[in-house]
Amino acid sequence: MHLSTEKPTSSFRGVTNHAFRFGIAAFGLLFAAAVISGFVGHEIGPHLIHPVNLNPRRTLLTQRMLDRTGAVKENFSVRTSDGVVLRGWKIRSCSPNGNWVLLLHGVSDNRTGVLGHAELLLRHHYNVVLMDSRAHGESEGGMATYGWKERYDTASIVDALYASENVRHLGALGVSMGAAIALQSAALDPRIEAVVAEDPFADLREVSYDYAGLDFSPFLGKTLFRPATIFAMQAMGKAGGFSPDDVSPLKAVAARPFPILLICGTSDHRIPCRHAERIYENATGPKQLWIVDGAGHASALGYAPSKYENRVISFFDGYLGTY
Repeated sequence: MHLSTEKPTSSFRGVTNHAFRFGIAAFGLLFAAAVISGFVGHEIGPHLIHPVNLNPRRTLLTQRMLDRTGAVKENFSVRTSDGVVLRGWKIRSCSPNGNWVLLLHGVSDNRTGVLGHAELLLRHHYNVVLMDSRAHGESEGGMATYGWKERYDTASIVDALYASENVRHLGALGVSMGAAIALQSAALDPRIEAVVAEDPFADLREVSYDYAGLDFSPFLGKTLFRPATIFAMQAMGKAGGFSPDDVSPLKAVAARPFPILLICGTSDHRIPCRHAERIYENATGPKQLWIVDGAGHASALGYAPSKYENRVISFFDGYLGTY
């Protein structure tokens, strides 16, 4: 038997060296990306509790909505348990059924971000409360905590509402951050009898992967940009004095069995449907999940208005009752 004693050719050695150098370069780039993303996450984390108010008050749209519905608006101020003053409106239907619905807006928005939802409910004889969340709009508060403090704010709002109105039944409807707050609030306060939650996040850490994925894929947030999410959550929690892992609608729906209608859109890349699906799976009370084919983030009402109205009104009529 003849054993070859030929040495590797120079071309083979060249390919091997090239592959080695490429591997080292790739590792270096990945390591650098991880370091940079970690630094970015550490820097932006504290700013996440200080959202920029991006939207105007929509004064003209508000007045047009009131004109169409014949509803009456009243200023409503509430002092929370930690001394923050929240500002908003109570709006009464022209032919009220005695039920009230709390409407909660998304991050960086204000009470007028849910005018469409208010009009829908007012037309069906529900009175509504629209408040600027803490650190939003005209409300006070140095930071937003995505439900950690806001759930207690909701309890203060409910206290003030019951002290000033004859409330027959009470529900809540929230969009995006507002949906997450509504679910966490209902777990704390049994006076909230039913919740419609459009595009809620399952928990704060999970949604950080979607944001870190740049609305493209949570896989990026869980892999290449994972250091950003880790350091951002740590920095946010330290600055806000709370644990981001405790901000969890997923846990809230397991803590108390209350009726929920979850709504999400298949084209929502900011808070994808997997969040609503996880909440649905974890809920212990009566539950419905409506997946709106083609709807983007916080756009189900505009995308499918008739179906949205039928779903929401049927849900509230069923659990809160009519006249």
